[in-house]
Amino acid sequence: MSKVNIVSDKGAAHTLLQYCPDIENWPKSWSYEESDLAPGQLIVEFFKPFLLHLLARNLAASTLRRHRDHLWMLGGEVIRRRQEDPPLCQQPVENVTFALLEEDGGPLIWPRITEQEQDAFDASCRKFYQFLMKSSEDGNSG
Repeated sequence: MSKVNIVSDKGAAHTLLQYCPDIENWPKSWSYEESDLAPGQLIVEFFKPFLLHLLARNLAASTLRRHRDHLWMLGGEVIRRRQEDPPLCQQPVENVTFALLEEDGGPLIWPRITEQEQDAFDASCRKFYQFLMKSSEDGNSG
């Protein structure tokens, strides 16, 4: 989980901006202080391959929006955890993010969300976890 794949295909970047028009503002929306912006940008870059994967699957617009919004929540949770636990700041954001994911879902969100919202968030986190595991397997087999 140490490498971040940067989206370099201009067509893919354009499609991603249509799907997530505010993605460049995500780091600022998560930040507590200026020092959170750089890790926030790395989180966005870590999320981009999964967002593009979702787009390629031709899912319903509502499903795409739900997964996008849940990734935004996950990124905010990563930054929040880094604020509360300074040793996490020494770890790559990819590792911190992956550590929050499990086969069964993601972290409990704070401030608390409803059980139904948490279940939907967990479903998106499961998909992201599965994507990361498959990407890791594909990367190790070549």
